[in-house]
Amino acid sequence: MAKLYFRFGAMNSGKSTGLLQAAYNYEERGQRVLLAKPAVDTKGDREIVSRLGVTRTVDVVLPADADVRAAVADAGAVDPESARLDGMVRPVSCVLVDEAQFLTPRQVDDLLRVAVLDDIPVLAYGIRTDFRTEAFPGSRRLLEVAHSLEELKTICRCGRKAVFNARKIDGQFVFDGSQVAIDGADVEYESLCANCYLTESGGRLDGAAER
Repeated sequence: MAKLYFRFGAMNSGKSTGLLQAAYNYEERGQRVLLAKPAVDTKGDREIVSRLGVTRTVDVVLPADADVRAAVADAGAVDPESARLDGMVRPVSCVLVDEAQFLTPRQVDDLLRVAVLDDIPVLAYGIRTDFRTEAFPGSRRLLEVAHSLEELKTICRCGRKAVFNARKIDGQFVFDGSQVAIDGADVEYESLCANCYLTESGGRLDGAAER
């Protein structure tokens, strides 16, 4: 039976790079992969963008109301010409999902069904918590149902292990706002250890000031 894997880490821990490397490894062995990302992740449009400069166009973009299992089945049935063997559609060997924290819990359940019922391994990459240290719904569900959990590590500016994702607007840390704000011209993020996060937030956690 195939498995659902959740590989998570703070921002800049190499998640997208790891996904693209996994895709390359499968394809180097002659196997077919499907790459997917949630539609809410508008950075890079239809591409997965690694901070090392490597990019790749995804096969499936998933709106919040998408049936992921059906989307995977539909994409898998349309084999690019370069992947055809003797006129036959090559089966999908692995589904790789970038920015999986933006999936809905129902979509994560779909990924589990793809792995268990369709026997296709699923590798989901994402972050656990937002800039307020609160879990994304998709990440929470992945932590609950994934067969395998793997933490991808990066370091804070102080050299400790980074675990939190702090949001900056115009270079200033902010600790209130909507959960989703895509990294771009006005918004950026910095991965921090717990000590540096609490120092910058004045001791705040979960979006609420200490009382």
